[in-house]
Amino acid sequence: MSTDNAYLTVAGLGVDVVYKDIKNMHIAVYPPVGRVRVAAPQRTTEDAIRLAVVQRLAWIRRRREQLQNAERQTERKMVSGETHYVWGQRYLLDVSKSSGAYGVEATGNTLWVITPPGTDASGRFGALDRWYRRELKAAVPAVLEKWQPILGVEAAKFVVRRMKTKWGTCVTTSRTIWLNPELAKKDPRGLEYIVVHELMHLLERGHGEKFVALMDRFLPDWRARRDELNEAPLGHEEWGEYEQP
Repeated sequence: MSTDNAYLTVAGLGVDVVYKDIKNMHIAVYPPVGRVRVAAPQRTTEDAIRLAVVQRLAWIRRRREQLQNAERQTERKMVSGETHYVWGQRYLLDVSKSSGAYGVEATGNTLWVITPPGTDASGRFGALDRWYRRELKAAVPAVLEKWQPILGVEAAKFVVRRMKTKWGTCVTTSRTIWLNPELAKKDPRGLEYIVVHELMHLLERGHGEKFVALMDRFLPDWRARRDELNEAPLGHEEWGEYEQP
């Protein structure tokens, strides 16, 4: 069976299109963040695909909302024994150590969150969240230094900011890249994909054929990286205030 791939933007939604040797078109919305995928018969026109997506837009948006509400990680209670991730590696949380200052250490397979005596779960989460942000801020410059010369573009700055449904975004008017601190929990391949994706918007604002062609040229495995990144949901919202871009 032969297949081909494309990427469309319909009513503000990114849509993955896979052409197959099938008779009927199928539209699906995948967890965790509601990725929209259309399986279409060979030779289906772009206009026909766009029309089919628009006709099912209400259902797609309802389904995306259901997934984004349901597919959050289990609430983190910030107690010893919980599983947490750092750069794609699994750690067991240990909050048994106390000190006069806040600190976080990843040693062996243990993630130590060290806080002053009497600190509650919210305070422990705050210490860990600040640490994740520092980890991400420390990792991004090297990725930018690698890719900006390759792409021939330069971001004015990057900002670490929580977002409900996005790993990153690019504000092209100010040439600013926003990155979700949750990226510090994922494999570094994901961070590199997101940085390249957002830098690419300084060359091409939309997600049309030109954007896809650029991604295919510079980061041929970007689809695999995207899917790896989206295998797990964004973190539980209990402790943080997520802001929309």
